[in-house]
Amino acid sequence: MKNYDVIIIGGSYAGLSAGMALGRSLRNILIIDSGKPCNRQTPHSHNFITHDGKTPKEISDLAREQVAAYPTVNFHEGIVTQLRKTEKSFEAETAGGEKFVAKKLILASGVKDKMPDIPGFADCWGISVLHCPYCHGYEVRNEVTGILSDGDMAYDFTKLVYNLTKDLFLFTNGKSILSKEQKDKLAQNNISLIEDEVEKIEHENGNIRKIIFKTGKEISLKALYAKIPFEQNISAEKDLGCELTEQGFIKVDFMQKTNIPGVFAGGDNVTMMRSVATAIAQGNFTGAVVNKELSEEEF
Repeated sequence: MKNYDVIIIGGSYAGLSAGMALGRSLRNILIIDSGKPCNRQTPHSHNFITHDGKTPKEISDLAREQVAAYPTVNFHEGIVTQLRKTEKSFEAETAGGEKFVAKKLILASGVKDKMPDIPGFADCWGISVLHCPYCHGYEVRNEVTGILSDGDMAYDFTKLVYNLTKDLFLFTNGKSILSKEQKDKLAQNNISLIEDEVEKIEHENGNIRKIIFKTGKEISLKALYAKIPFEQNISAEKDLGCELTEQGFIKVDFMQKTNIPGVFAGGDNVTMMRSVATAIAQGNFTGAVVNKELSEEEF
């Protein structure tokens, strides 16, 4: 069983950014990562200055190379299956049975998207089925676009997408729960509300060609935004007692601290603003906060 100052669970953007801050602070750290980021299908990353248009893998590979240059940073490929809090430390156990101990934990483990049971959806996820207009909206501006969602979330999200294209459909995949006022406002802006249930997404190598409905109706699209549920990649709530927000994110304060002393979190698992730039910023800040806490305790 190996001991570290800090274990970072998740070696993508938030985890690597925290790792750099801690490595530059001479902290002996371990980054545990499965090597399967949620954006692995995404062809290009945007809205991140100096790296706009690069593939997610290009950015993460360069980040890992730079973080690995610090001699106190260690890596382990694996999936953490169990977290434990002991009297003075934390223990992480992987699927392979390895156990690691540290004074502090940083949860940068991201989230797992729960795909709807619609043939073709998962194949297009991150390519032409999109989660974020800031990350991908410019590339499909003024194109025929759909939104797959319903209720208040759909209504609010439609306002963002409407800014990028006026050729817009809202698919509720069944009887809508939108209010009459919301439906009237959509109609005023010439946004088509389609309540038919989706049969499948027809695509070519992940690029949408059309949405096919159970009624037989077909609508050709260039892009589809979708608001889908997610779950945490790691059971910090069950294992450690970390609180979650109503939306299912790990609850942190302004210092990225969870309700469990010594446990911090940053990246996609704490915010709905899922972007490379946001994850890197949170990771960098979290690394600095953890180093400050360790320094104060040692002093």
